[in-house]
Amino acid sequence: MSRHPARRTDPRIDPDGKRLPIKLDSTSNGEFVPVPLSGVNRAANRLAHEVASDFSKKLGFTRRKFLISSCGTASTLLAFKTANAAAGKTGGFFDVSPEAALDLQLARVQTGPAKDEFIFDVQGHFIDTPKGNSKGPEVFIKDVFMDSDTDVMVLSFVPSTRADEPVTIQAADAVRRIVEKLEGSHRLLVHGRVNPNQPGDLETMDELKEKWRVSAWKTYTQYGPQGKGYFLSDDVGVRFIEKARALGVKTICVHKGLPFGRQSYEHSQCSDIGVVAKRFPDVNFLIYHSGFVTSVPEQAYDESGRRDGIDTLVSSLIKNGVKPGSNVFAELGSTWRFLMREPEQAAHAMGKLIRYCGEDNVLWGTDSIWYGSPQDQIQAFRTFQIAPTLRQRFGYSEITPSVRAKIFGLNAAKVYGLSTEEIKKFTRTDQVFREKAAYQEHPEPHFLTYGPKTRREFLALLTP
Repeated sequence: MSRHPARRTDPRIDPDGKRLPIKLDSTSNGEFVPVPLSGVNRAANRLAHEVASDFSKKLGFTRRKFLISSCGTASTLLAFKTANAAAGKTGGFFDVSPEAALDLQLARVQTGPAKDEFIFDVQGHFIDTPKGNSKGPEVFIKDVFMDSDTDVMVLSFVPSTRADEPVTIQAADAVRRIVEKLEGSHRLLVHGRVNPNQPGDLETMDELKEKWRVSAWKTYTQYGPQGKGYFLSDDVGVRFIEKARALGVKTICVHKGLPFGRQSYEHSQCSDIGVVAKRFPDVNFLIYHSGFVTSVPEQAYDESGRRDGIDTLVSSLIKNGVKPGSNVFAELGSTWRFLMREPEQAAHAMGKLIRYCGEDNVLWGTDSIWYGSPQDQIQAFRTFQIAPTLRQRFGYSEITPSVRAKIFGLNAAKVYGLSTEEIKKFTRTDQVFREKAAYQEHPEPHFLTYGPKTRREFLALLTP
């Protein structure tokens, strides 16, 4: 890795400042059809561009210099807040002072890292590059560790047969070894993908543990070789859980929500989670996406149990007597990224997850680098708050600095058995840290995303 990973000659760089530092767009993670922006989203982006032009002139900056500064981040979040308030959506908001748009020091305080902040992203993806292009790992490292405040990431996988995995376990391990060569051996963990309803997958779990030293298992209950999924609570799922217990890797990450169309839709819902969490209290179940569905507006929990989305997770926990702080953890990959567009829905989603899973059981994940660098998701969450009116009406918690710190990384560290003190000791002295310190003297974030942005691009991604 070079001393300066990107220069102005990089074609991805935006010299004219046409890209916003907080990205509201239709990009998906390749697991769901991209959802077009709403009128409010488009208005928010327009306003953000307008204020960037105005405020950059006031500070004597070029647009590009302004937008990569903390003031550019603050002004963009303020524009989003203003646009949503104008539309009557005030239940969730980005808590940034208007003065921060023109005050670099204040903007750094409000959008930058808290003291001793630790960010552990439990859902990252390495997008392999075409044959002959060796830059993929460098792009990954730059986006995740240079252009964001992420300290540690878990590399995850998409559902597939072993023959056609978009990112093989070998490619994932290659990325991990690149980071290890940079003396950053504590920065990247790897999942082992298991589809127990696929012949041979249970048998290869031993190899995944012994050869690849996986930290957890990743599964998709709505996936199956013949288009039929499974439940963790049925015979197939129980065999998988028992094998994980026998191998001593007792953390299972399961994709729930973000359904693959109508394919095995019921298996994408969370009815089985409470059942297995109660039956196997020694196993940690990490619910990737938390059951979120893009077509289901997130609202207060419906006690009738008829609503889809995150409510299916809440209902399963309540029905099976799984209390907050137990062995079920709600993960935010793609869920938070999508809900950044809809902060009032985000308030309900976060309010429910913290209330019913527990403030110690919500985990930070971004699904990057599908969405480019995760820095914009980090900055948006740093400033996000649930409005007092919703907190009082629905019993939601305020997102305090303590709660935010838990969600950003402290909760995941406990799940994965990591000592934050040990991790910080390495990540504050390793070569990645030193490279980043030099890079930050002249940062060049590109503010791009990599995932599909239209239905056509999404369908093309699915075509072998």
